[in-house]
Amino acid sequence: MGDERIAAVEEVPADGTLLYTLAEDGDEREAILVKLSDGAVTSFLNYCMHWTDVKLDTGDGAPVRNGDVVCRKHAATFEKESGRCTYGPCEGAQLDPVAVETRDGAVFLVDDDYEFVRTGVDDGDPVDLSTSPGSRLGF
Repeated sequence: MGDERIAAVEEVPADGTLLYTLAEDGDEREAILVKLSDGAVTSFLNYCMHWTDVKLDTGDGAPVRNGDVVCRKHAATFEKESGRCTYGPCEGAQLDPVAVETRDGAVFLVDDDYEFVRTGVDDGDPVDLSTSPGSRLGF
C-alpha cells in the first residue's frame, strides 16, 4: 500500500478535479486530485461534508471557482489547499485528506491507509442519478 502512481501532474486540471479510486481494507472509495496555484497537487475523499452521499466529482471533474472546489448540489465551497468549507451549509467543516506526493511530473499515493485502484470512472459502474449534478441545485 502507498507510494503508487495515480496520474501525471498535467492530467490534473487547474479549473477542476481528477477522480480516482482507492481501496481501504478491500472497500473501494473515491477521491479527487486538486491542482494548487503553485502546481502542486493535493487530494481529498470525494464527498461533500454537508451530505456525505453527494459526490463532488461525478466523473467529469468538480468545478473550481476562485480557488475553491464547488459542490454542485448546494454550492458549498472548499479551499483547494486545506479542504475547509468556506461557504455553505457545512461552513467550517473540512474535507477528509488523502496523502499524495508530487514528484518527477507525477502524483503518487503515499497514504498507507489506502491502495490505488484506478484513475477515472469505472466503466462497469451504472450511473447513480442520486449524485448527479443539478438534482438539488442547478448551475
